[in-house]
Amino acid sequence: MRQFLLCGAAIGALLLSSCTSTPEPAVLAPTPVAQLAAPAPAPKPDPAAFLAAAEKELMDYSDYAYRIAWVNANFITEDTDWLNAWAGSAGTLISVRLANETKKFEGVPMTPEQKRKMDILKAGMVMPAPSTGTPEQQKAVADELNTIMTDLQSTYGKGKVALDDSKFDVKAVLNIINRSRGKEEARDPKAPLTLEEASLVLSESRDPKILKAMWEGWHAISPVMKPDYQRMIEIGNAGAKELGFKDIADMWLSNYDMPSADMEKTVERLWTQVQPLYNDLHCYTRAKLNAKYGDAVQPKTGPIRADLLGNMWAQQWNGIYDIVAPPSSDPGFDLNKVLVAKKYDPIKMVKTGEAFYTSLGLPALPETFWQRSLITRPRDREVICHASAWDVDNVDDIRIKMCTQVNAEDFSTIHHELGHNFYQRAYNKQDFLFRNGANDGFHEAIGDFVALSITPEYLKQIGLITKVPSADADIGLLMDRALEKVAFLPFGLKVDKWRWQVFRGETTPATYNQAWVDLGLKYQGITPPGPRPTDAFDPGAKFHVPGNTPYLRYFLSFILQFQFQKAACEQAGWTGPLHRCSIYGNTDVGAKFTKMLEMGASKPWPDALEAFTGTREIDGAAIVAYFAPLQAWLKEQNKGQQCRW
Repeated sequence: MRQFLLCGAAIGALLLSSCTSTPEPAVLAPTPVAQLAAPAPAPKPDPAAFLAAAEKELMDYSDYAYRIAWVNANFITEDTDWLNAWAGSAGTLISVRLANETKKFEGVPMTPEQKRKMDILKAGMVMPAPSTGTPEQQKAVADELNTIMTDLQSTYGKGKVALDDSKFDVKAVLNIINRSRGKEEARDPKAPLTLEEASLVLSESRDPKILKAMWEGWHAISPVMKPDYQRMIEIGNAGAKELGFKDIADMWLSNYDMPSADMEKTVERLWTQVQPLYNDLHCYTRAKLNAKYGDAVQPKTGPIRADLLGNMWAQQWNGIYDIVAPPSSDPGFDLNKVLVAKKYDPIKMVKTGEAFYTSLGLPALPETFWQRSLITRPRDREVICHASAWDVDNVDDIRIKMCTQVNAEDFSTIHHELGHNFYQRAYNKQDFLFRNGANDGFHEAIGDFVALSITPEYLKQIGLITKVPSADADIGLLMDRALEKVAFLPFGLKVDKWRWQVFRGETTPATYNQAWVDLGLKYQGITPPGPRPTDAFDPGAKFHVPGNTPYLRYFLSFILQFQFQKAACEQAGWTGPLHRCSIYGNTDVGAKFTKMLEMGASKPWPDALEAFTGTREIDGAAIVAYFAPLQAWLKEQNKGQQCRW
């Protein structure tokens, strides 16, 4: 509307000048060249003024766009999809315009803070649209891009697994689901399974036919996404190149305060550090699965069948702890059962997570958090249940959205998601462009670092158990955590390595799925439970791919959280095994921790890392040290095994 009014005023001025009668000027002698006034110099670009205006515009936009996204995630309809796509298109146009405007400041003197903000504006987008052509053409491409992005997420959010008596024992599946519902009314026996239900079955069933059906059923939701995904990459790459990047991969990797090629080398260095630990865990787990299912289901050598690992994406293996548990290492409690016995409900679980952060000296969550968060799955509508943390107004309107179940996994997830919220609140006094994590890996690592303090000692402190198990149980406790943390590392690499190949054109649409399978084999040592259909698009069955969330952050966070743990425990004066250390209630550690959180993105991430840990280099040594007792035990168990795949 503002542009239209300005154009109207300009047209009015032109009409007035052309219709006004003026006398014919007298003929004058030419003025000597030497006497002509020099043209007025063009005004110098003012980075301070530009950045102030940009931050205000982005904050105003962010406030309403987040609310639209929240409604869409919690009420998936055609109308909310349309609203979210519209808001996303508007945001894309704003971001692309501001990113392109940073070019006029190249070579202009700036403060380090101003230069950092310019870099954030330029590289901070996930999927940019090109800004070539007329304004109408630019808007059309931005609209197309954001409609695709919204549709991809909605397709995922609406995904279901059909019940099929011809493929698996439906009654057995429904029994598993109904047992988890406690005293609630049994579900509709004909309704297809949600992702949460299919994941529960994958974790609890030990019937290979059922496991295969759950895995293949969920992965069947995504082939329809492939054409849209391909088109989205075409648009995004064009936008990235216009901003001066080689492709989207180059743009994503440029967000780590170093050249993208150097960041990629850093990732490989970290994987080299942790790969031997993963290989030992893989070898032991494969042997246990072979003993459980036999050669026909899981051979003694080669890769592991993905559906046998208790997780829809084989990214974390906690669901099969009962199969791989070390002998004589029972801690004496099952946290899943303890939470139910202690009458925990989803709200009490979140309250307990909040209490951990406040025990470190951070302020309590605002009342609006409890009024506005989505903590349990509603039964009357479609929602995106993938757990997430929200900072709606970039000040104090923080929320979580998750379909919480009373179990140990969600107890840990709550501590993770609240880490985002407490981080968001800590840096809310920074300038708008600095209201973010030091890098995206930091944002993911904060809550997981806190969750490492969910030790038996912590559980005793909060009254969930009465006795801390002896050191004899440590291998079992470490195994359970390794199935979550160590098992994840190669998956954390696979997702973005696949996307980098796609963004660079190294993987074509015809080979999307095979490249995904190949990377799973190379890094994870896993394979699908059977041949994949020709139209398969297995990457789309993982939320972060259709959701366009860069995944390197999670790999980095699984390294960083152990660096944070090691530093925090040293600050607390802890001298015992690293895996037994909990910082619950330690306000001295909390004060130093808070200072790092308050920095947000205002400084390069090595500065933030140094502020809390004393070192400027991300390093995998801490996670290896944390699991050292388990790795030594695994090597003993693996003697005589043909490890690797």
